[in-house]
Amino acid sequence: MAGSLAASAFFHGPGSSPAASTRTSKSTTGELPENLSVWGIVAKPNPPPGAMQVKAQAQALPKVNGTKVNHKNVGADAEDSIPYTTPKTFYNQLPDWSMLLAAVTTIFLAAEKQWTLLDWKPKRPDMLVDTFGFGRIIQDGLVFRQNFLIRSYEIGADRTASIEALMNHLQETALNHVKTAGLLGDGFGATPEMSKRNLIWVVSKIQLLVDKYPSWGDMVQVDTWVAGAGKNGMRRDWHVRDYNSGRTILRATSVWVMMNKETRRLSKMPDAVRAEIGPYFNDRTAITDAQSEKMVKPGNNIDSDTTKQFIRKGLTPRWGDLDVNQHVNNVKYIGWILESAPISILEKHELASMTLDYRKECGRDSVLQSITTVSDECEDDHPGFNIQCDHLLQLESGADIVKAHTEWRPKLAEGEGNFGFFPVESA
Repeated sequence: MAGSLAASAFFHGPGSSPAASTRTSKSTTGELPENLSVWGIVAKPNPPPGAMQVKAQAQALPKVNGTKVNHKNVGADAEDSIPYTTPKTFYNQLPDWSMLLAAVTTIFLAAEKQWTLLDWKPKRPDMLVDTFGFGRIIQDGLVFRQNFLIRSYEIGADRTASIEALMNHLQETALNHVKTAGLLGDGFGATPEMSKRNLIWVVSKIQLLVDKYPSWGDMVQVDTWVAGAGKNGMRRDWHVRDYNSGRTILRATSVWVMMNKETRRLSKMPDAVRAEIGPYFNDRTAITDAQSEKMVKPGNNIDSDTTKQFIRKGLTPRWGDLDVNQHVNNVKYIGWILESAPISILEKHELASMTLDYRKECGRDSVLQSITTVSDECEDDHPGFNIQCDHLLQLESGADIVKAHTEWRPKLAEGEGNFGFFPVESA
């Protein structure tokens, strides 16, 4: 009984009406008139459903010969001219869910459009070319090929890729070649037989010739292979091309020797290791012997009467400069070598060739100095003048780490040529 009384207080029965409730309240309390609510606002009694239906039909104006005719009952009750308003309840004060649904639908359609734009099928040949892969082995299993997109953080002040970025591409392809061939042990590029004997690879010499420098967004194609093996190590070469045009960007050759990881002493190549890498030997060379002989050997300092020397001291490795073999990565040496190069050369010239002889490894606690000896500085009235430099990176205690020789050619003005920001015609 109590439940039915409570329900009747909120939900009026078929025979009840707000006016009747008001009259009952008035007779009981003697306070409120029939047309006032509890807040003192004039309340209009709800018409019966039949009256609402008649009113809705009356509001639809009929048409006669295409003209709307207003049938207005002049003698109708004055209440019919007052617009009907729905009383405020809990339900009709909720948010407009249709608007929320429309907003959610709009967001969903926008997301679907964005996902459609991310079509993984390339629209152009230079898009997404081997972006997520490790390259592939080609030419009867003797050459490994991998593509790289030049990123914004790999370019320098002249808007072209730095030599360090290109050298990192060379090292990456060499490691991926070993991995793809199934020869990767637990070391940094070491084969399984090398890992058993605690041997690692260390670079002894690198020679490179740069024809052109790629720019941000260019795709480069790197080919690498094992060019041969000697008593203590092997030779690895690279050929870097522009992916779209096929034009040569860089050619490089290197000599790698074996070192005992514990004793840090050089070691001969065991027969078991030679048997592992032997099937991948390739007689092809990226830099011919004639080209190599023309490159000046590091350490042949030019006559002191015509040279200028620049020194940068206090160079120390950071933790991030070390590789998994706990010594400084060989690419980092190039940055240190160029630290002492005059800014006038870096601004007006670009590196055309480099020869590096690695003499000693560098650890985390080393303190180094970089010395650059220049044949002559660039002069504005000699636009075609090439510069040659000798470099020495050594510990401040005196031991030599790297000796290098570089040759620099003038940069062309912006807009000359069609490759990169400062293109140079290949030889």
